[in-house]
Formats: sequence, structure tokens, C-alpha cells
Amino acid sequence: MTSQVVLGLGSNLGDSLEHLQAGIELLDAGGLRIVAVSPVYETAPIGGPEQGRFMNIVAIAQTDLAPRDVLAVCQHAEAERHRVRVERWGPRTLDVDVISMDDLRSDDADLTLPHPRAAERAFVCIPWCDVQPEAEVPGVGRLVDVIDVLGDQDVVRRDDVSITIPGEAP
Repeated sequence: MTSQVVLGLGSNLGDSLEHLQAGIELLDAGGLRIVAVSPVYETAPIGGPEQGRFMNIVAIAQTDLAPRDVLAVCQHAEAERHRVRVERWGPRTLDVDVISMDDLRSDDADLTLPHPRAAERAFVCIPWCDVQPEAEVPGVGRLVDVIDVLGDQDVVRRDDVSITIPGEAP
């Protein structure tokens, strides 16, 4: 059975746009058929140590993979981009979060669905709303309503750059 997966990608080390584009390509090659990618947003880091601003996107994928396999593909993409986990919420070359997978709910320690902090993060909700304005954060409510409560949290759309879906012309 094919599932829809919402993925949040971020980077603030090295060439962030290159890391995001490579991340999308690695996810697609790993069995997560990317069907939509949001515009790129530049965002302030939340939590963690002092660090540079992030570039963030949200991607929508279709897959027949099981949730744990989706997570494995995401972690593989991070590893391929030399993601190093030194400190919680520290800077990173590529971060890929599984935000939701259909309406699946899971309290598993390795993969909580929907992502437990998605509705608190404008850098997830705003780009997600760009690609799925009718979407809901499972168990929370409509994205547009969540965004109204969150405000913009220093999330700036970057129309001068973009990420392409594998197989589509830039």
C-alpha cells in the first residue's frame, strides 16, 4: 500500500543548498518517490548552541516502505552528506525528519509520528503549507490554523534559490 510521507529537511553547514538537493535525490533513490518540494526558507536556529541560519524545505513523498524503512532511508541520506551528531540541535550538513506518514500515529522511541514538535515549528509548517495548503498536522489541526498561532518565527522565503524534484527540469 502506498503511503504519503511528509519530510522536513534542513542544513546549516557547508553548501546548504547542495546538501538539500543531494538529500532530495538520495531520498528519491532510496524508495521515497518525491512528488513535491516546497520553496526554500532561511530560518533562525531553534534551541541548541550558537550557530548559523538554516536553509529548510519540506518534501512530500510517496512510498511503499514501512515506517522504520522510511527512517532508515532518511538516516542514510544524512550519513551520505556526512551528518555528524555531536550535540543535540547542533549545526548539521543535512537533517531529515519524518514529519508524518499518512495518519499513522506512533510513540516509538526511534520514530514518533507525527513528529512531536512539528506543530511548534514555523520552519516546518510554513513550507509544508506551500505544497499542501489543505493539510493537517495529525492530531493537531489544519496547517493554516497552526501557522496563525505560531507566527513566522523568523522564517524567510528565498525565492532566489530552489530545489528540484529528481527527473524534473530545474
